[in-house]
Amino acid sequence: MRIGNASGFYGDRFDALREMLTGGPLDVLTGDYLAELTMLILGRDRLRNPEHGYARTFLRQLEECLGLAHDKGVKVVTNAGGLNPAGLAAAVRDLADRLGVPVRVAHVEGDDLRQRHPGSLTANAYLGGGGIAACLRAGADIVVTGRVTDAALVTGPAAAHFGWAPDAYDRLAGAVVAGHVLECGAQATGGNYAFFAEHDPALLRHPGFPVAELHEDGSSVITKHDGTGGLVDTGTVTAQLLYETAGARYAGPDVTARLDTVRLTRQGPDRVRIDGVRGEAPPPTLKVGLNRLGGFRNEVVFVLTGLDIERKAAYVRSQMDTALTAAKAPPAEVRWDLARTDHPDAATEETASALLRLVVRDPDQDTVGRALGAAAVELALASYPGFHVLAPPGKGAPYGVFEDVYVPRDEVGHEAVLPDGSRLAVAPGAATRVLEPVDEPPLPEPLPPGPTRRAPLGLVAGARSGDKGGNANVGVWVRGDEAWRWLAHELTTERFRALIPESAALPVVRHVLPGLRALNFVVEGVLGEGVAAQHRFDPQAKALGEWLRSRHLDIPEVLL
Repeated sequence: MRIGNASGFYGDRFDALREMLTGGPLDVLTGDYLAELTMLILGRDRLRNPEHGYARTFLRQLEECLGLAHDKGVKVVTNAGGLNPAGLAAAVRDLADRLGVPVRVAHVEGDDLRQRHPGSLTANAYLGGGGIAACLRAGADIVVTGRVTDAALVTGPAAAHFGWAPDAYDRLAGAVVAGHVLECGAQATGGNYAFFAEHDPALLRHPGFPVAELHEDGSSVITKHDGTGGLVDTGTVTAQLLYETAGARYAGPDVTARLDTVRLTRQGPDRVRIDGVRGEAPPPTLKVGLNRLGGFRNEVVFVLTGLDIERKAAYVRSQMDTALTAAKAPPAEVRWDLARTDHPDAATEETASALLRLVVRDPDQDTVGRALGAAAVELALASYPGFHVLAPPGKGAPYGVFEDVYVPRDEVGHEAVLPDGSRLAVAPGAATRVLEPVDEPPLPEPLPPGPTRRAPLGLVAGARSGDKGGNANVGVWVRGDEAWRWLAHELTTERFRALIPESAALPVVRHVLPGLRALNFVVEGVLGEGVAAQHRFDPQAKALGEWLRSRHLDIPEVLL
């Protein structure tokens, strides 16, 4: 079965749906539109209009491509239904009628648990692929879901196509791994790739989207349509396997996939085979993502130019702290960050300037709007020399808070709404296994002593990082056995904390994945209350791995 992806997030390349349908053969085309932040956005969208709550971009894409998908016999499976899969399914039927395209539409329900979590804007369980499989077995051409795991967009079609039973754990685990590689679109085909500089810029300018050639035994080949941009190699696949994962056990509602059993083999240009994946029974609980409105936030960025940067920062900070404290209703939270982007004897004013960022949060919008705006603007002629800001403070914007909880899987009503309108309850598999960490595998023999050179880690190691709620993960991998012998011993949790100082006081867990020559670090709490809270400069930790690669260590010269 050839299964492709045409969206890695809500806002991904609009033309990808058409590109994938016209670029080569496919059996199934998936689209992943959901993330923690997206659920909050859709929740606010639904507050304004209860009939919304789904990714409306998908409808516009489908308007151009529904006839094309039908003519080519490609089934479309997407989680674009968000908080309202029934609403999107109805809209797709209306679109099909208007276009005169005879497609059968089905959708999946049961993930919405708001009634159990009062006060939450959204509360959605991460469902598996069982509902998708049921819809496809019933003859659906388009399947719309709400919150399912990203990999379910592949496990569902695979189970339907190959007839896998719920306890075909090794096969399902192989599909989960393939699904995890596909889910973020062009990240598997050269996008956001640590070693991009080794390749022709023209090659990576417009990467194609990924395709998995999935086999009945659960193995797959990751590739892309012939003639499209980007690249697929073991590095791009490894990077995506490490993205937003943690240890050797990658748990989901269908199966727990053992990432420590993954084998990657280059089969030719833009072809990487994945096999050997082992699976275990899934956990007895399902993850539920909760979003709520946390209040309002505002910010102002003061530009500090030239000499005495630290003293200028202290000067304006004392003025602002005094003004905010004296306000009738001071903000509940005040945070300052100084980014030393300035250079001595700079050739431009911009490169002579540092940025001092002030963020305030409060349950009341006026408190973060009027109080901050008045305090900052009134200093325009009464503060440090060269006073100016990047933009005046606005009235304050709402921010969200994300958390995850777990519920027994048999308490969630997973349901497939078939093309004829009938409903089919999707029972969870009978067996479960409580999730436990694996024993740390043995490390390779360290490299023998030899001359070293102080250099950036990124000269020998790739990295990819991302967010899971308030935590961040940083996956680090190398491309040879000798480099692995060095990395496995050198990059300990203590060394990681030293290289990433903001993690020094936080729990950091290191996971060792020898088969991928990789280490995966989970930094707990570094993102505060999740991406929507915008706790730090890089709220999704997208560049945390690149920061780590830029830090200098004593690297053996034989690796450089």
